[in-house]
Amino acid sequence: MALFRIETPADPVTGRYAVEIYFPHDAERPYVTTQPRYMTAAAAETDILAIIAAAANTGGKAEC
Repeated sequence: MALFRIETPADPVTGRYAVEIYFPHDAERPYVTTQPRYMTAAAAETDILAIIAAAANTGGKAEC
């Protein structure tokens, strides 16, 4: 069962992608949202997964 959900919406003005994290996974509004700074949805997903992995490996003390 998924505990959270990641979405990468495109900003119509800049054409860049943001990251939205929904917690719990079925929440209607995002728990965390970034500015639209990623060139592709794949880059946004890769970055947020790297941040989560780094936090998990350092006991939540990752530097971003």
